[in-house]
Amino acid sequence: MRTMIVLSDNQHALAKRRASQQGISLSEYIRRLVARDLEEAAPAWDPSVIFGLFDSGGSDIGANKQAMISEAIDKQFADKGL
Repeated sequence: MRTMIVLSDNQHALAKRRASQQGISLSEYIRRLVARDLEEAAPAWDPSVIFGLFDSGGSDIGANKQAMISEAIDKQFADKGL
């Protein structure tokens, strides 16, 4: 089946130039564009698949944030001998 596609003169020239750069015909260039556009989109990644994979070791950053930050800073100073 043949179908006519109407492009502006500028679009036609640019598409023909791009096809030539790729070493393919204008028809093949347009077929590839259409095929790429019609491909099924990959399903969106579901971040919930990583929930529950790791053990926090009992830490609760929400409840102990200030103490944990203070402990980390104190350790950095101690490691430097300050």
